[in-house]
Amino acid sequence: MSTKGQLALTIILLLSFSIGNLWSQEGAMAFIIKTTAFSEAGSIPKKYTCDGGDLSPGLTWTGIPAGTQSLALIADDPDAPVGTWTHWIIWNIRPEGALPEGLSKDENLSNGSRQGKNDFKRIGYGGPCPPAGKPHRYFFRLHALDAKLDVKAGASRNELERAMKGHVLGQTELMGKYGR
Repeated sequence: MSTKGQLALTIILLLSFSIGNLWSQEGAMAFIIKTTAFSEAGSIPKKYTCDGGDLSPGLTWTGIPAGTQSLALIADDPDAPVGTWTHWIIWNIRPEGALPEGLSKDENLSNGSRQGKNDFKRIGYGGPCPPAGKPHRYFFRLHALDAKLDVKAGASRNELERAMKGHVLGQTELMGKYGR
């Protein structure tokens, strides 16, 4: 095979592999969460932390699983000295929506979403705030659910996770890092 032929074959195989990774076995696009605030496994900018404005990052998603009626987001830090630390829980998010940067810290939002208490004992987003040392990992896990959840605003993570049982159609996650 000529060099041009090998190059063309390589390009075709790479494109096939890349496009194939975007599709699940059922032929639907992969469920993906994104932000413009930081890249996957990248550094979370200070404005999204307790050292800055403590703003929630804007989040978008694609490839929602068929049958999804609502979404739930749990953001946490598994590297916290006291064990996994919950930074944000929000549920009954519209599947076709997005979460804007700097979402208000109210229990009930105008878009129908509800927020619960984080481990700072506050409603809404509480940004990264690790002790000095090695950077911590912060996971934003988005769950596609087959129902809206009947969980009161202000609920705990445990209450949310109990209500989610048996309703999860899919999950995607985004991880960023922050250290001092």
